[in-house]
Amino acid sequence: FTKSGMRRDILLNATSRRGADGTIVGVIGVGQDITELRALMRESQLVADDLQRLIETANAPIFGVDVHGCVNEWNRKAAMITGFSRRETLARPFVKDFIDEAHQTSVYHVLERALKGNEVGDFTLPLYSKGGDMRIILLNATPRRDVDGNVIGAVGVGQDITELNQQKSEAIRTASELQNIIDTAGAPIISVDRDWCVTTWNCRVMELTGYGKEEAMGNDFLSYIVEGYRAETHRALQRAFEGHTTGNFEVLVSTTSQKHIVLLLSVAPRMDPYKVIVGVICIGQDITQMK
Repeated sequence: FTKSGMRRDILLNATSRRGADGTIVGVIGVGQDITELRALMRESQLVADDLQRLIETANAPIFGVDVHGCVNEWNRKAAMITGFSRRETLARPFVKDFIDEAHQTSVYHVLERALKGNEVGDFTLPLYSKGGDMRIILLNATPRRDVDGNVIGAVGVGQDITELNQQKSEAIRTASELQNIIDTAGAPIISVDRDWCVTTWNCRVMELTGYGKEEAMGNDFLSYIVEGYRAETHRALQRAFEGHTTGNFEVLVSTTSQKHIVLLLSVAPRMDPYKVIVGVICIGQDITQMK
């Protein structure tokens, strides 16, 4: 302790002090003041403890491996997703024991890159749970280094996207079914984008006009409307782009046979998932025989 009462930590080496005849007459100590070093070490330990608690309680799966690819980090979220407790996973080979055989090579190469000091972002990790279910984890892997900068392992922070992938697959399936319904519907269906270019031209329209889908896609929709009916069609499309629906107005549509067909059209805005108008859809009824 100092005169003012402050404690100082001294790292001391003590050695005997001898007289001329070799007898011990005292002790001499050579010391180093390590007070600041001790304080720095305590601060570092507090930071390390905080980081470990953050990893353990994070609302994201976090996995860690050593330079041999064996698990040395497995937080609560990882345990919850997989059903494997931390105790069950520690020191086990991560790729061999927790990745199915079909994906082991690709996951091994990702971890190998991280263990060579490279950051690896957003790769899909198929991880099997204790019950045999596959969980899809979107993972970022980063090297783990010691105080000297040497790579001592890799740590991955992930996001469980299993349900998101299922929802995406379901959305794709639903969209495919809807497109099939549109393509095979008994009514003529046409849609256009914000540039008024054709984006949907179903089988019924092809049958009535003689223009094939590949021929019509990307063309100006109004170019298929007979001149005297373009102004009214233009107004209906413009109103749809402003969010309004127009129902049951007649248009004459040209065909490859030089004859015209008469369609009774209803026009409505087409929106993306964020309710932004991205186009217009036109659903018609062929009333040519009624004229």
